[in-house]
Amino acid sequence: MSSLPKKCLVDTNVPKTANLAIDPDKIPNELIGCVDACIEAVEHVVKKGGLVIDEGGEIFTEYRRQLSMSGQPGVGDSFMKWVNDNQWGFPQEDRVVISKDGDIYNEFPNHDELSTFDVSDRKFVAVANAHPKKPPILQAIDSKWWGWKGALAEVGITVRFLCPEYTKAKYKEKIGT
Repeated sequence: MSSLPKKCLVDTNVPKTANLAIDPDKIPNELIGCVDACIEAVEHVVKKGGLVIDEGGEIFTEYRRQLSMSGQPGVGDSFMKWVNDNQWGFPQEDRVVISKDGDIYNEFPNHDELSTFDVSDRKFVAVANAHPKKPPILQAIDSKWWGWKGALAEVGITVRFLCPEYTKAKYKEKIGT
């Protein structure tokens, strides 16, 4: 894998995919490389301490709902424990303030092709957009993001796909091409 960014946002499916390594016999063949890439990404973020989150805890809450706070048994769970233990020590610029008007983040970019963007994932884009350096968002296997990558790039948001071949193939299956 090419070098990972020093600072980034981590979509929840990255540590969740890393957790698939808990039972290697159950990992589908087409996901083995993806699981490895997600483990590498999670370990990189923990080692470099370059995670960007929101100050209000929306990303943390999503992590907490889908990962184990105990840090066990998987690498993704270990990431959750690290975030819990270290989030208050992140540089202030990496604890980004975002605000909502109803379900709409004020920091979410205005672009026609993003009007159908998943409401639950908008917090990641809003944080990246509000951060002064617009750090990339690491994405594992959520193929819907593949369809939005062009529009996101047009507004200055970079999505770093850890499993691009898999994600692109799944996206094409969903849209029927």
